Amino acid sequence: MMDVGRHPKVELMTFSEVESITGFVGNFNVRVRQKARYVDASECTICAECAEVCPVAIPDAYQQGFSSRKAIYLPFPQAVPSAYVLDMENCLGNNPIACGKCAEVCEKKCIDYDDQDKFVDLEVGVIIAATGMDVYDPTAYDEYGYTRYENVITSMEFERLICAGGPTDGHFIRPSDRKAPQSIGFIQCVGSRSRDGRGNPYCSNICCMNTVKDTLLLCDHYPGIATKVFYMDIRAFGKGFEDLYMRSREEGVRYIRGIPGTVVENPENGNLVLTVENTTTGQLEEHELEMLVLSQGVIPRRDGDQIKHLLTLSTTSDGFIMESHPKLKPVDAPTKGVFIAGCMESPKDVKDSVTQAGAAAARASILLNAGKTRIEAITSQINSELCNFCGICAKVCPYNAILAPDRKAKKAPIIIQAACAGCGACAAECPQDAIGMRHFTNDQIMAQVDAILAVEPQKHLVTFACNWCSYAGGDNAGTARLQYPTSCRLIRTMCSGRVDEKFIMRAFRMGAPMVLVSGCHFADCHYISAVRWTQKRMDRIWSKLDRLGIRDDRLRLEWISAAEGQKFAKVMRELEDKVKSVTKEEIEFTMKVLAEEEAKAQEKKAKRQLEVTVL
Repeated sequence: MMDVGRHPKVELMTFSEVESITGFVGNFNVRVRQKARYVDASECTICAECAEVCPVAIPDAYQQGFSSRKAIYLPFPQAVPSAYVLDMENCLGNNPIACGKCAEVCEKKCIDYDDQDKFVDLEVGVIIAATGMDVYDPTAYDEYGYTRYENVITSMEFERLICAGGPTDGHFIRPSDRKAPQSIGFIQCVGSRSRDGRGNPYCSNICCMNTVKDTLLLCDHYPGIATKVFYMDIRAFGKGFEDLYMRSREEGVRYIRGIPGTVVENPENGNLVLTVENTTTGQLEEHELEMLVLSQGVIPRRDGDQIKHLLTLSTTSDGFIMESHPKLKPVDAPTKGVFIAGCMESPKDVKDSVTQAGAAAARASILLNAGKTRIEAITSQINSELCNFCGICAKVCPYNAILAPDRKAKKAPIIIQAACAGCGACAAECPQDAIGMRHFTNDQIMAQVDAILAVEPQKHLVTFACNWCSYAGGDNAGTARLQYPTSCRLIRTMCSGRVDEKFIMRAFRMGAPMVLVSGCHFADCHYISAVRWTQKRMDRIWSKLDRLGIRDDRLRLEWISAAEGQKFAKVMRELEDKVKSVTKEEIEFTMKVLAEEEAKAQEKKAKRQLEVTVL
């Protein structure tokens, strides 16, 4: 951070947060709130006299609560800028001044109790998001006694205790009696690889090697200390990681394959007694240790929803930010002009974070140096003559690429082509058919429906498949040589949100026994939230089919990802039996009812047009 602060081409804004982001690729407008420091950073010499006279003492979060700090403090060693900050929530010298001691002793007169937050507006071409992650709170694992026993600590607390800049100046002690422990244990996967509802099902990636590093630190600084690691699996993938793991074992660290079930404190000496099933030997063992470290997993940032809202990002099922494409665009966000790096995308160590940061910087520089960007020719366009200025399209768009219409001035919505990703949700929701999609027009999709059902329609399953997930899932099934019926006929759309009610009703009117709409899982939608409009639209269509006396189970909705080739084949096999169960009489009834419904709709439309002409 100090190098960044000194770099002539980098403007570092600390103690700040982003308030809002508007615009699109190449033309982002970012408003940043610079929080009041109440200390003039340019004048402060960090003499520490203000902190010495401050009467307030509160736990220091940076030191994990093992030490205290004053209301005026230096956030952490080597902080940039190197200046004190006044914690106004705990300060006694504000409104009205009840203390004011720090201001009295400050020779430079740096302290200003009336300082206010400032707003800075920035115009930028691209944005790189690298907001990091948070760590799991192990309080839910009560069997480990984290909240009950003083000598049970987390891996983050361990780092502060053994750090030379920590509360004990690098002298590792146990909290209860401040003596150097002679035996210490580590429990792995606390909050990770858990399916009991308390933790997360994914692997946190960094925990195993972090523990290996910690054991080597103990062995180097305290030779002879007895160290035990309780684990499910040691995942030491990465350059040199297996060597570190083997070195740890050679130093005498004992690795026990099994996670403790209970931890009980010995009241006589404060030691901890662990009961664990050693799955290697099949024996139930007890281990008495002086100290226990919980190797906690990592989680997405707790304020992640705010970040997602600012940048219109989407997340995967584990809560981390989803990239545009895991192989082709691993650092691109679905929103054009936004790139992601570090642990906000997935748990990763320092090396991988630095690698991804370099890739994000390179991708951003390519876009900035080009001076212009290409967009795919699948964006939406508005026919202002058909628009009735309802504004539904602006609400539907997951990228905020449509500027809402002005009903009073009779101005149609405006589509920002650079921001549009071509999901087609706006076209499907538009009640006036005023929005069309390039290369995925209504006429093109209708023509595909007609072609599929031109011959023996009762034998075909019309399937609308999302390009990024379900259509790719079909490819996955094909390359894996999975068998499924040939009755399936796919119509590719960029998103399931593009599937208009008209397409489905056209298929039924042409004699289709069943229609399948398939798209991404809610957490994996390539177009952020477009799939949610698919669900709402399908609910409306099911209600309409039920009202018309048509079995609603003839319209099926399935979420299939690109990796679920087996599910794709399974769904097709299931629906083959349903296709055969639909009778000829049922198909003819459906065609008749929908034809009458279409005639009524056309008649109403003609009347409305006539009324408008008369007016």
